[in-house]
Amino acid sequence: MGVREQAAEGRAAGGLGRVPAALLFLVPLLVLGAVVALFLVQEEALVGPSPVPADALQKLEVERVTFEPGLIRVVLRNSGPGEVTVAQVLVDEALWQFAADPSPTLPRLGRTALSIPYDWIPGDPVEVKVITSVGLVFTASVPIATVTPVPTWRAAAGFTLLGVYAGVIPVYLGLLWLPFLRRLDRRWRDVLVAMTAGILLFLGVDVMKEALEVAGRIPSLFQGVALAAIGLTLGILGLAAIGRAAGADAEGLQHEAGRRALAYLVALGIGLHNMGEGLAIGTAYVRGEMALGALLVVGFTLHNATEGFGIVAPISRDRTALRHLVWMGALAGVPTVAGTLLGGFTYFDPLAVLFFALGGGAIFYVIGILALLLRRGFAGTAALTQAAGVAAGLLIMYGTGLLLAR
Repeated sequence: MGVREQAAEGRAAGGLGRVPAALLFLVPLLVLGAVVALFLVQEEALVGPSPVPADALQKLEVERVTFEPGLIRVVLRNSGPGEVTVAQVLVDEALWQFAADPSPTLPRLGRTALSIPYDWIPGDPVEVKVITSVGLVFTASVPIATVTPVPTWRAAAGFTLLGVYAGVIPVYLGLLWLPFLRRLDRRWRDVLVAMTAGILLFLGVDVMKEALEVAGRIPSLFQGVALAAIGLTLGILGLAAIGRAAGADAEGLQHEAGRRALAYLVALGIGLHNMGEGLAIGTAYVRGEMALGALLVVGFTLHNATEGFGIVAPISRDRTALRHLVWMGALAGVPTVAGTLLGGFTYFDPLAVLFFALGGGAIFYVIGILALLLRRGFAGTAALTQAAGVAAGLLIMYGTGLLLAR
């Protein structure tokens, strides 16, 4: 740095030019801490007494309800501003004994697990009401009670099989369309890439809807919507970084390697979506809200096979080695297995929001790359034809999704 530049920086820093940078960083933090401490100590003097009694602001969130033979466990978190004590528990409107671990008194943000000995009936609804020491009531309703699986090899094998049915097999079946796609005219391939964009658009909207639905029911302290926004942003930026490193950009799409990288990105985006889908499937299965009947297996197969089709569309003009197709299928399908295992054993709503939103961000980024490919990389099909392809992708996903409605 030259003398003139140093002088200019010194003038810009004013009289603080010789103060160490670390001290300049710490001073605002120290002042902020002093202001917060002053407010906490002198709150009533500064803003006056609160018109609302502190007890009225108590808030308990029900994080999880699990069932064992003759026992119900309810996990609670105190998301209110002060301490909360659980005084009574009602199960189906009857007072019931309970034990709290570690304690019935929860500090702010504290967590406790209530164990309630109760002979619940499988398949029946169960309602648990928690009454605090000041008389506030918090309710957890389970529409269909069923034994919560515990992590055993047999249960893990069952959830793995569920994920294979729902995600792995359908994706690989969809990849089998590649030989057919290679025989099509380039103009038709362009339409199929547009159809892929429609398929992904449907998945992106669907996964963000799931993220916001789960975000709406998690405890407010986890800031569900903010968590969804973070996941969406990280999904977009993460895929952008990976895509640039792999050569799936405007220049790279003109070459086979770039289009292959794009297919991997499509597989990754679909895989993140399928992980969220697996979470939802595992949770619904545990809660008894879903039985894997033949119609549902058919529905998953048709619905997710279109995802495999979307993976191979960008590489339909290239000769791609079998090993790449195997990896792409694994990237898109195997996360479903991980999702069903997590959903079956350790479902945690904030984590689900994050995975759903990550999948949404990844998918929306890939849609942007596909749009670039349509605009610059393929045969130059008319915009109206491309729009028809997008619409066809949306309609296919909507139609196959009807088989999954529950």
